[in-house]
Amino acid sequence: MDKITVLFLCIHNSARSQMAEAYLKKFGGDKFEVESAGLERGTLNPIAVEVMKEVGIDISQNKTKEVFDFVKQGKSFFYVITVCDAKNSDKCPVFPGMHKKINWDFEDPSGLTGSYEEKLARTRIVRDEIKEAVKKFVAEV
Repeated sequence: MDKITVLFLCIHNSARSQMAEAYLKKFGGDKFEVESAGLERGTLNPIAVEVMKEVGIDISQNKTKEVFDFVKQGKSFFYVITVCDAKNSDKCPVFPGMHKKINWDFEDPSGLTGSYEEKLARTRIVRDEIKEAVKKFVAEV
């Protein structure tokens, strides 16, 4: 059986799409082939790395990727899931060759303000929201 190809897409591939990719790898097993990318290549968010380590997932060595590199490679994905917040959802591109686009609206951890502890707490909430969305996706597909 062919694996179901999934691309998680956001603005910089620095937090939300990285977390979603990691969770689908964890919960989806061999059923999925998953990647993540951003409209622009960003820098991995250290707070996202930290909150994922708290749940036993190490994304610290992940590289950020730009979606247009996948376009140039001729890759296609059955599902393209954007994880942009409502404010930035228009910036999340439509991926050529996709069969189904899904939009999940998550707050962007890179735009959080406040103390380090406040950013950490809010990023944990985003992490947990992404986890639940991925688990629901796996159950439905």
